Amino acid sequence: MDEGIAIDERLERALGRAWTDDRAWTLLTRLTELPHRMGGSPTERRAAEIVRETLSDAGLEDVGFQEFPMQYWERGTTEFAVVGDETTGSTDEPNSREIPARSFEAIALPYSPAGDVEGPLVDVGYGTPAELDDVDLQGAIAVASTTTPSGQRFVHRMEKFGHAVAAGAAAFVFANHIPGQLPPTGALEFDAEAAVPGVGVSAETHDWLTEYADRGARARLRVDASTVDGSSQNVHGVLGPDTEDEVLVVAHYDAHDITEGALDNGCGIATVAGATSILAAIEDDLACRVRIAGVGCEEIGLLGAEAMAAALDLESVRAVVNVDGAGRFRNLRALTHGSAALEELAEAVTTAVGQPVVHEPDPHPFSDHWPFLRAGVPALQLHSEPPEGGERGRGWGHTAADTRDKVDRRNLREHAILTALLVRELTRTEIPRIDDADLRERLREQEYEPGMRAAEIWPDSWD
Repeated sequence: MDEGIAIDERLERALGRAWTDDRAWTLLTRLTELPHRMGGSPTERRAAEIVRETLSDAGLEDVGFQEFPMQYWERGTTEFAVVGDETTGSTDEPNSREIPARSFEAIALPYSPAGDVEGPLVDVGYGTPAELDDVDLQGAIAVASTTTPSGQRFVHRMEKFGHAVAAGAAAFVFANHIPGQLPPTGALEFDAEAAVPGVGVSAETHDWLTEYADRGARARLRVDASTVDGSSQNVHGVLGPDTEDEVLVVAHYDAHDITEGALDNGCGIATVAGATSILAAIEDDLACRVRIAGVGCEEIGLLGAEAMAAALDLESVRAVVNVDGAGRFRNLRALTHGSAALEELAEAVTTAVGQPVVHEPDPHPFSDHWPFLRAGVPALQLHSEPPEGGERGRGWGHTAADTRDKVDRRNLREHAILTALLVRELTRTEIPRIDDADLRERLREQEYEPGMRAAEIWPDSWD
């Protein structure tokens, strides 16, 4: 075993107890029993109280709330229908026959404004900029798939929406690529009402919409929703020595209001609860303070992470570990966001304990590490790799099928152990800060800049 990651007797005892610790599973169960955990809602507040209780019982000290303001979005009813074609056409042509009026199930996407829109239905494929350039979206209802072509970086929903609005779309339809009559959800903006209405529809509905769009259909979309001033909260505490610098561990506990949110991100915050218990048992072995935070409102704009970043002295944060996606599947996936030192550390720790890890070195801005990464804090995101042949994208995430039955408690235990070992090693290791210019250039190399600008999250200081 490599020097610096040796496992002593105290750690061995803590790891042994972790194999029978059901703390993570119990937290996941309590969270998924709630009606939902939508950011800013009373039930998100109840989830925060459950997280605080769990982390305190796990040994975290001085656990309290950090309140922050936000824009609270609440859905009402949604209606979506194909209402006919653009022209009557001749009935002897296959694509000119009359299009029937049909209603389809749809759900409003967070921060969609209320609205009543009618216009031509336009299929924009995956919603990439190149595809949008090939169609006329002025006044149209744009339909985009939730996935991205193989071999390209994953294009986020907010990018697709932003590009469609910039091209003149009057409304946006986000169509799931996973079958099962599962309309997906996901925020259109960060903490602000969007410019035009947006809804999610199922893969089965998408199949009809692509045909009807090809035949020149018109559609009508009605959304009832509201955005008002609200508040949310982070839950955080500390353990380890009282040092000036610290390692920060974050996981969001909120979820969308249509789902149990077991995978996204019940598994993540449950993994952190398990890791906290291990770290508390080896507290004297930590070389610097560790701050553990359950953050709110990730799903609607990384709002809790932004509030946490604003409240901390980021020069004193040695690294941030963002547990978003861990615990879902068997193999751990380590996203090191441009830090070669973090990649080396993750490889050393997981190799030492005989656990495989899947590496992803490229940075992205769409999770709770982002407010810290853009300030130069090295960021390690712990995710997990779907089984070989699994669908690209979120899978069950952001749908009503994101339920506790999809979770294997053994994955929670294993990833809690690996998270604790990685955090322990980070307290003993100096990781170089992230260079601002290098991060900016790496995002540009991945062609993130146009999408981030469309989503209005490209930092002003980079212009």
